Amino acid sequence: MSDLHDEPRLAELRALIDGWLDDFATDNPLVAAVDRGTSDGTMLAEPRWYVRLIGEEKEYITVWLTLGQRTLRYETYVLPDPPEHRDEILDHLMRRNDALVGAAFSVGEEDAIYLRGQIPDTAVTDDELDRIIGTLYTTVEANFRHLVRRAFASKFV
Repeated sequence: MSDLHDEPRLAELRALIDGWLDDFATDNPLVAAVDRGTSDGTMLAEPRWYVRLIGEEKEYITVWLTLGQRTLRYETYVLPDPPEHRDEILDHLMRRNDALVGAAFSVGEEDAIYLRGQIPDTAVTDDELDRIIGTLYTTVEANFRHLVRRAFASKFV
């Protein structure tokens, strides 16, 4: 097993992510907000960032990036627990996972649907951060309308 990153390496990764987010947000009309905190609000917790993007199908898409000792985890909330056609929706998402690279739909707290992934800390680069944000954004945009129409089908009659 590899050693945990030391503080200088974690500081390097935090600076890389901060710098990339600053550049990404500059003059980008899709970026509504960028912020940084920690996973539980304490100084000792894992560093965590969020990027709030303006969508077309989904009003806002918020991507959370969490830097751990060995991985950068990322996720976005897609939809609450589907009240209708749940099995059909989950089947659709599991089949959709087969075509995704570096992310997968999953069921999280309160049975809500998320899109999540992770990469090793050693793979964090500007290009990889761009791929992560782009993948989560385009995947949510491509699937959101269908998911909402099936999950809340009786509202569209």
